[in-house]
Amino acid sequence: MSAQNLTLLTDLYELTMMQGYFESQANETVIFDVFFRENPNKGGYSVMAGLEQVIEYIKNLNFSYEDVDYLRGLGLFSEDFLHYLSGFHFSGDIYAIPEGSVIFPREPLVKVIAPIMEAQLVETAILNIINHQSLIATKASRVVHAAQGNGVMEFGLRRAQGPDAGLYGARAAMIGGCVGTSNVLAGKMFDVPVLGTHAHSWIMSFPDEYTAFKEYARLYPDACTLLVDTYDTLKSGVPNAIRVFQKMKDAGIHPKSYGIRLDSGDLAYLSKKARKMLDEAGFPDAVIAASNDLDEFLINDLKIQGAAITSWGVGTNLITSKDCPSFGGVYKLAAIQNKDGEFVPKIKISENIEKITNPGNKTIYRIYDKDTGKIRADLICFADETYDTSEDLLLFDPNSTWKKTRLEGGTYTMKEILKPIFIRGECKYTSPSVKEIASFCEQEKNTLWDETKRLFNPHKVYVDLSQRLYDTKTELLNNVNR
Repeated sequence: MSAQNLTLLTDLYELTMMQGYFESQANETVIFDVFFRENPNKGGYSVMAGLEQVIEYIKNLNFSYEDVDYLRGLGLFSEDFLHYLSGFHFSGDIYAIPEGSVIFPREPLVKVIAPIMEAQLVETAILNIINHQSLIATKASRVVHAAQGNGVMEFGLRRAQGPDAGLYGARAAMIGGCVGTSNVLAGKMFDVPVLGTHAHSWIMSFPDEYTAFKEYARLYPDACTLLVDTYDTLKSGVPNAIRVFQKMKDAGIHPKSYGIRLDSGDLAYLSKKARKMLDEAGFPDAVIAASNDLDEFLINDLKIQGAAITSWGVGTNLITSKDCPSFGGVYKLAAIQNKDGEFVPKIKISENIEKITNPGNKTIYRIYDKDTGKIRADLICFADETYDTSEDLLLFDPNSTWKKTRLEGGTYTMKEILKPIFIRGECKYTSPSVKEIASFCEQEKNTLWDETKRLFNPHKVYVDLSQRLYDTKTELLNNVNR
């Protein structure tokens, strides 16, 4: 599966449009933007993920003999066009926000500058990759925030929508802040920690629970977490786990980590009772892990109830982002290069304000409060615009222009966040490891105000337009109305 050719991972209309451009000889250079319109789960931010897989896809983009033969068999494409495809390679530029970055609606996550046939072909795969991994990374980040510093383990492989969703969902979950995954292949591919305990079947395969626990502890003395709810959690499971821990202690065995796992029942009540039993038995450092259809909202509620859980295994609701199963990223034409080499801005209009696109060749500046390092706003502007942070900066809401904020010179800093990935078809970017991306993501989340990270009714980060971009957008809208 890892060697699968993804060139045909595209919608048919991308290829039919490509042939239309080919036949009309209209292969001018264009700009497409990838962006999304709303944060998942009505959150205050999202997390960028999937760029490494986009890079791999672009690097390996070519039509094999089998691909061309298949397309020929559809009876839709001319031999001249098929001949063009047989020598296809990507020759354009791609800019993107690095993985692990916090991102916000309406700003370009990926900018593709290429001949229109090339730019059109890559639309579907880029959206597929970025939408999926950004969705899961964002969900994981929310779950980790709810856990308030406790470790969150990604346990969703068996419920993921197929092997790829399980693998790359695990990757994205690690970027979002999970401490490990149950997915062994993901551990191998992405060099991330793999974690796990045992199932109820392990307990049931032995004559009694105590024997099952004792044998597991013998096999794995350094990482001994025992599942205590197969029969009766408080009357059987926890007491038997304590017997095993005492036996290990008496034998001079000191595990690097040990504890119990709860997978059913009232987790708040059971964890508090189990904590009391463990503490009284002399095991105050024993971990209490929990699983069972957890998500950020249930974890938040359990925290409010004083649950004594110190480690969380989150499966289905994380790997599928069950309550918000799509990210909503789109790929829209922003500009076409004219004969003089200038990019002419293009705009898509809709009766829905949020669906009106931002035209032109753009970049993004992230604006930080100089004293706190927290994000004040993101500013979308034309790629050739520059700013002097010693001067005052006026920001305004592009939909409600009377809402204005003036930042005094010297009180803020700015950073351009779109980075060159491909230039003239050559990759100029080296992806960090997943562990490095996860560390960067943690730093990024520290630039958010606490009000933006809360699960309910978060404060939204402002995404504003430069005056010049706003004026261009307004002019294009007025020209259409004329």
